[in-house]
Amino acid sequence: MEVPVAGIDVSKDKLIMYFQGKYYEFPNDRQGYEDIRKILPKGCKVGIESTGIYHVNLAKYLMGEYDVRIINPFILKKFKDFRGKKSDKNDAKKLAEIVVSMGSEFTTSDARELTSQWDFVTRSIARVKNRLRRDLILLGYKDSLSKRNLEEVLRGGDSIVLAEVRFLLEELERLEVRKREIEDRLRELVPKDSLIFTIPGIGKTLGCIILARVGDVRRFSDKRRFVAYCGLDPVVESSGKSVVSKGISKRGDAVLRRAFYLAALTAIKVNPVIKRFYEEHKGKLKGKKLITACARKLAVITWAVLYYNKPFDASE
Repeated sequence: MEVPVAGIDVSKDKLIMYFQGKYYEFPNDRQGYEDIRKILPKGCKVGIESTGIYHVNLAKYLMGEYDVRIINPFILKKFKDFRGKKSDKNDAKKLAEIVVSMGSEFTTSDARELTSQWDFVTRSIARVKNRLRRDLILLGYKDSLSKRNLEEVLRGGDSIVLAEVRFLLEELERLEVRKREIEDRLRELVPKDSLIFTIPGIGKTLGCIILARVGDVRRFSDKRRFVAYCGLDPVVESSGKSVVSKGISKRGDAVLRRAFYLAALTAIKVNPVIKRFYEEHKGKLKGKKLITACARKLAVITWAVLYYNKPFDASE
């Protein structure tokens, strides 16, 4: 017997659901979730568009009894480009249609939420460190965050800038502790035996983040779709005989894109395939563009390893 499928378009205040030829409207709150539950049979597949944070509580509420599929907005947009104009009702129907041929993006809602927190904390740490370096220069010291340099700075007299340095160091310590807590929790939720960990350059933390963001890789039928989902697909414009590269689209999953970029920084040193790719292209590309190209290559390798369920092999 074929499992029934529903699509739910989510906005800040309301939910539009398409199910078995009918449309329903509910408030985006607990009462709305309960009303949806009264209509949908247990085990039903439910497609929900990823809309910032507004879909999260609904997805968590439904996941216990339903096969919830979180659909990336970019995938829905491409689907609508071929299938019709935008409207809340059309979106709900398209979501249901997409679900028929897609796997689940949610590994667990907790794992995905942790990746979002990890990304926020990681970027916060970078901002705090940049501010600290700025303050050290203002105080007449090197911008090094080494223990020796910081100890020397803190022995200085009182000043407004030094007061901020002390505050930022305390904040940095709290952020670092939270980052470690998130990483430890992620390792508990993500399968430790995943073949992603056979890929040199993808360590435990970034591997967990990538797995949590990707979910079921089989829903990407080819590497191009996966690369586009990561927002690492190149944008190329052609005019007459000239072809101009405009960088990457950045329309996919930003957390996933940053994870692959960070992994690429290590992979260019330890992964033979990425290292060779780096050497071959460093004459044409420089800086972040080169690292981004390596990240794209690493994403393709990751897709192949997970999709075909084969450990990394540098000879292939």
